[in-house]
Amino acid sequence: MKVSEQKIDEVNSIIRVQVEKDDYQTQVDKSLQNFRQKANIPGFRPGKVPAGLIKKMYGKSVLVEEINKVVSDNLFGYIRENKLGILGEPLPDEIEQQEIDFDTQEDFEFVFDIGLAPEISVALSKKDDEIEYYTIKVDNELLDKQIKSYAGRYGSHQSVDDQVSEADLVKGVLTELDADGKIQEGGIVVEDAVLMPAYMKDEEEKNKFIGAEKGNTIIMNPHKAYNGHEAELSSFLHIPKENVKDATSDFSFEITDITRYKEAEVNQELFDKAFGEGVVKSEDEFRAKVKEDLEHQFVDDSDYKFMLDIHRYIVGKIGPLNFPDAFIKRWVLASNEKNTPENIEKDYPRTIEGLTWQLIKEKLAGDYEIKVEESDLTRMAKKVTGAQFANYGITNVPVDMLENYAKEMLGKKDKVQDLANRVIEEKLTQEIKKNVTLNEKEVTLNQFNQLFAENKDIQPDEE
Repeated sequence: MKVSEQKIDEVNSIIRVQVEKDDYQTQVDKSLQNFRQKANIPGFRPGKVPAGLIKKMYGKSVLVEEINKVVSDNLFGYIRENKLGILGEPLPDEIEQQEIDFDTQEDFEFVFDIGLAPEISVALSKKDDEIEYYTIKVDNELLDKQIKSYAGRYGSHQSVDDQVSEADLVKGVLTELDADGKIQEGGIVVEDAVLMPAYMKDEEEKNKFIGAEKGNTIIMNPHKAYNGHEAELSSFLHIPKENVKDATSDFSFEITDITRYKEAEVNQELFDKAFGEGVVKSEDEFRAKVKEDLEHQFVDDSDYKFMLDIHRYIVGKIGPLNFPDAFIKRWVLASNEKNTPENIEKDYPRTIEGLTWQLIKEKLAGDYEIKVEESDLTRMAKKVTGAQFANYGITNVPVDMLENYAKEMLGKKDKVQDLANRVIEEKLTQEIKKNVTLNEKEVTLNQFNQLFAENKDIQPDEE
């Protein structure tokens, strides 16, 4: 077995893998013997099929498979041993690769093109590199808004003796009417019908309910109110979806109850629901806890913006890199049958931008000796799970539940890779922050959001 590299230029090489019969024959014979022992061919006892027949039936496919294994193992072994930073995957050389005849040849040469990653030097220091770092100010306005959000999240529906408003839940008896406005004999009757005016598509039908009171009877047309929407009408009328198209009659709706969602009061009950029983014992403590959580949440936002700025800064600092453009375009085309040369050409600047940043991150992660431990994955899984619960308004998740969900996430290979990437990104952020000078600027949440909307720096509030 001989593997050699021919350097074309700084970012392109050819690797030749020369295979002789001795490199694969032993494994081919072993594989054919395994086929012979397991083959179930009529007329022959198990394990007694003639070797010549097995070779005739399976010899070529086994030969091809074993040669491919030998070539792959030695090709990637060479790449690893020589620490070649390749882009994509090796591709058969379109000019020098000779046609292979597995029926007549015993010795083979496989020729591969490889694209090499450009050399990158990323030196960051507190002396030479100053980067803006935006911290979001948790002022009273933002704090009050968040507390109102908690009150809304943990509120409840309560029956009210009041006129119907758009967001109320209205309960009543729904009865189908005939063409004369009388109760339809054998028609649809729903004793516990429920509707919310806000969800009605037709303004005229919606306005029939706004301002109504308990005991009022409204003449409505559900088909018009919900614009003939099959799923909504099926649910409202308690009928199968296939019958909805025929339900175009007017109905009477006798209002029996009006339920309104009311925000929770800012008291001990809310404190316990939000953060666990007894964790917060006064409104001052509640405000302090909410502020602390907001500040913790905003650190991730600040770090995200910081890494966007670092991305732009470092790419500008190192300048354009020399990439094996022809190889990359060819590899992208081969890697997905949906790709076309036209689309690849159109998206190529974005492809190179992504590759550049990926190489920069890999270089920095290596320089800072960033490693992903099992404990890092577990911690990140809990963090991601907690954030998912928070999106649903659940902030006080029991520890055992959090651990179970995290454990389930760690059992999925694709999730583990995503978690590992998140850990690397998080650790890389912290290392870069330690190795540059941070020009810290305190801004309001609106100003912070404007940084993304306008894609330009702003001046923080001066107080």
